[in-house]
Amino acid sequence: MKKLAQTKKITKATFKSFVKRNAENLHTNEKSTFDGMTDMCEARNGGFSKVTVDLEKLDGKRVLDGVYLVGRSNDYFTIYEDETYYGIEVYNCCGTSIVAVKK
Repeated sequence: MKKLAQTKKITKATFKSFVKRNAENLHTNEKSTFDGMTDMCEARNGGFSKVTVDLEKLDGKRVLDGVYLVGRSNDYFTIYEDETYYGIEVYNCCGTSIVAVKK
């Protein structure tokens, strides 16, 4: 947690490192996702759920259930923190997701 807070800019490498370090305790929250029927991102907040991480597939576009990375400079990362969770929020054309661990 301290290491992430000291990071000046969160990048894809920072995100992957966070996922690898916390693979046993990760939770995700898919806040929005792209819907082809409406051709836009639709809000979707089902809350946090625990996920399992397949470290071999970490280089793909679908990193975790509900978390997509589109590559190049089209992924935007910010620190996420609430009363219970601490992690990284990912925003791109596929939607917005949060990957976090319990405090």
